[in-house]
Amino acid sequence: MRILITGGLGFIGSNFIRFVLEKYSDVEVVNVDAMKYGSNPNNLKDVESDERYTFVKGDISDYELMAKLVKDVDLVVNFAAETHVDRSIANPYSFLQSNVIGVFTILEAIRKINQDAKLVHVSTDEVYGDIIEGSFKEDDRLRPSSPYSASKAAADMFVLSYVRTYDIYAMITRCTNNYGPYQFPEKLIPKTIIRASMNLKVPIYGTGKNVRDWIYVLDHCEAVDMVMRKGKKGEIYNISSGEEKTNIEVVKTILKLMGKDESLIEFVEDRPGHDLRYSLDSSKIREKLGWKPKYSFEEGIRETVNWYLSNEWWWKPLADDKVLHPTPWKLGW
Repeated sequence: MRILITGGLGFIGSNFIRFVLEKYSDVEVVNVDAMKYGSNPNNLKDVESDERYTFVKGDISDYELMAKLVKDVDLVVNFAAETHVDRSIANPYSFLQSNVIGVFTILEAIRKINQDAKLVHVSTDEVYGDIIEGSFKEDDRLRPSSPYSASKAAADMFVLSYVRTYDIYAMITRCTNNYGPYQFPEKLIPKTIIRASMNLKVPIYGTGKNVRDWIYVLDHCEAVDMVMRKGKKGEIYNISSGEEKTNIEVVKTILKLMGKDESLIEFVEDRPGHDLRYSLDSSKIREKLGWKPKYSFEEGIRETVNWYLSNEWWWKPLADDKVLHPTPWKLGW
């Protein structure tokens, strides 16, 4: 099988590439990545010499490039996206360009060049908006709250329209908050680990009571792989661990694992439109495809803390003002 993976130098994409290369001996992976701020060549330093792996620098909104790359593949897995909510508040345009125009370009390339190629479009739980009680199912209404989530929701609608109008074989996954090795240091968990390791204050927005479902990245990779192999055309699959934690719980857990005092916690001004709680019902992928997470939050967060503490070479070049500033959405990115 020949797979085109977009955004494979990012956090989840790089973990997925490593996952499929380790799991399958007969797979060929082409990774196209624009190498923007969330991309890091060091994420896949250990697979560069694998003859089954090819890297192409390029933007998914470049039609000529995507048409060329789509031509000879069996499957496209789209991880490429601008993902940081704070950045989308400060500079929404780049999110429109990457997350909407980029997905549209992939769809057009498949439609015109290789309609036999399947597409797995990796979306997010944030397209549903927040929910106080209960959990969202795949057919619930979308109510995105940020420019980031709005751009992802728009991309989802394009994918579904191309299934309906052009009979493209495409599927959508919507996952909850990922964590694990190689996550860009701006995100809550790596930022907490890095700042605590330097004995710097750990900023938490508002009251810290915002709730997220946290899933270890390898469990997400397993789910995407299952959708890739068993998913049905036009279907959406929610992916969640059931491990719901408030932000303050997450931070306190990390500090305890690191032997750090909770006095490092610093509450800062909340960001605009901050959703209170995300929650997904993932019974569909569990019942229809047989997926279930392998890692508890306790196991996954311990693995994650140990990885960051053991791999300073990876994160230290990235730990600049964007990581160390307590309210990044105000930086004018």
